[in-house]
Amino acid sequence: MNVAEIKKVAKKKKSSVVKRARQALVRRKTNSAVKSKMRKVVKKVKTDSPKPELLSLAYSEIDKAARKGTIHKRTAARQKSRLARAAAKK
Repeated sequence: MNVAEIKKVAKKKKSSVVKRARQALVRRKTNSAVKSKMRKVVKKVKTDSPKPELLSLAYSEIDKAARKGTIHKRTAARQKSRLARAAAKK
């Protein structure tokens, strides 16, 4: 649902429904940005030669995503574990 659709719904629905739709839109954009940033760093670590500073940056991004609630904490732990194994193989 985009802003135009929210405004259209606003004429028919209660204000609480409109507010929730607006909040969902903002959350979706935020979560999408956080996940995208995390994926970019993880991909960089997997494709490039293993550098400790890149691995540290990837861990940091994964932890930030988990802290913000974008991904679950166990998902974050699993991703970090797989990343460490992939880096150790190289």
